[in-house]
Amino acid sequence: MKRIVLGLLAATAMVLPSFAADVQPALLYDLGGKFDKSFNEAAYNGAEKFKAETGTAYVEFEVSNASQREQALRRFAEDGRNPIVMAGFAWVDPLKKVAAEYPELNFAIIDDAVDLPNVRSLVFKEHEGSYLVGVLAGMASQTKKVGFIGGMDIPLIRKFGCGYVGGAKAAGVTEVLYNMTGDTPAAWNDPAKGGEIAKTQIDQGADVIYAAAGGTGVGVLQAAADAGKLGIGVDSNQNGLQPGHVLTSMVKRVDTAVYNAFMDGKNGTFKGGLQHLGLKEGGVDYAMDENNKDLVTEEMKAAAEKAKADIIAGTIEVHDYTTDSQCPY
Repeated sequence: MKRIVLGLLAATAMVLPSFAADVQPALLYDLGGKFDKSFNEAAYNGAEKFKAETGTAYVEFEVSNASQREQALRRFAEDGRNPIVMAGFAWVDPLKKVAAEYPELNFAIIDDAVDLPNVRSLVFKEHEGSYLVGVLAGMASQTKKVGFIGGMDIPLIRKFGCGYVGGAKAAGVTEVLYNMTGDTPAAWNDPAKGGEIAKTQIDQGADVIYAAAGGTGVGVLQAAADAGKLGIGVDSNQNGLQPGHVLTSMVKRVDTAVYNAFMDGKNGTFKGGLQHLGLKEGGVDYAMDENNKDLVTEEMKAAAEKAKADIIAGTIEVHDYTTDSQCPY
């Protein structure tokens, strides 16, 4: 109890007094920590961009266990933080309670939905972006056997996996090795276990491995690089973690979601409601930069771009595991 109170007091102190009467945004991270090189860090980057552009500080809090969620969210609401953004589906239950009690405040949740007028629900089409990196994996693979390593075994992560399998098989892959790291939140932050699973998949012939596992994925990318194979990052652009050994990253624009929520709060244009963010909306994509430009040929990029255009046009319909748990690929 003492730790969370001190943490919240420290976070509160981050707000500059000159902005006390102005917008006072807050960001609550999911388990795994804000510097997980993946999902949470993307949220952090969006908040930092907002602060850099506007000069407006924000408060933040990193939960270390599930029991802290409601207390942390309620404390920020009591302090009048507005808007309050939560990274991760696990915030749903406390958000339902607190947002209903503070209808004058604006809230946003990433990766799930709460049907209240003062809540913005941001749901990404991860399966679409995962299909694209699956296409690239299939074309890069020499063995035509690739891997997928998820974090916590939940429908959201199987949504990544199913889309990836679809893209990989469309590009000629004959087998996708498929593993989850665990069935508790600890699965998001276990790089050692991620590396062990990756080594097992490599021993079975996988030469490209996609990790959708938060901080655990850092271990997957390390193991792939150590073995001279290719990894695929997720959420943030992770191409630079193992330059020359990360084929691409499935970028999920959590940073943009946080930035837009904060900016809309500042501009007085914040609106609640459900937003679905896919390829068409710029919510997901694959990452290209100096770190992977020599790994992705023009032919591979052309195939990925064609798949992207076809998905946006509706010519290719990528299966969504969260609406139908029978992955057809």
